[in-house]
Amino acid sequence: MEIIEIKENKKQFLPLLLFADEQENMIDRYIDRGTMYVLDDNGIKCECVVTDEGNGILEIKNIATEPEYQGKGYGKALIDFVATKYKGTYSILQVGTGDSPLTIPFYEKCGFALSHSIKDFFIDNYDHPIYECGVQLIDMIYLQKEL
Repeated sequence: MEIIEIKENKKQFLPLLLFADEQENMIDRYIDRGTMYVLDDNGIKCECVVTDEGNGILEIKNIATEPEYQGKGYGKALIDFVATKYKGTYSILQVGTGDSPLTIPFYEKCGFALSHSIKDFFIDNYDHPIYECGVQLIDMIYLQKEL
């Protein structure tokens, strides 16, 4: 298993990026200013984009694992890599997600705790309703962990 920083042609991973953020113009808001990593384990299994949000906060803007490899530890491995790489440079690692029964428990298992939310984020920023596990995502839920 190898984690590689992608510096050019980040959009080549658009199909994978769209698993985590299903509207391309939302990805365009952060892909160029973010640092992208891919996890290669006999092929790309997972990707992550992180951005500097100021005040010592590093944010995971996008993290996605190929569906057939979900639940095998690749996402957690990538989060652990980011946390280790940026410890000492940033004080907080945060992630924003929908209020989904899939994602919130995953992030909590990775050591994140609920922080705050942005009301109506998904309604105000996406051109169509977003659903996960049959639940419409409305508010952006932020989770944080100390580095």
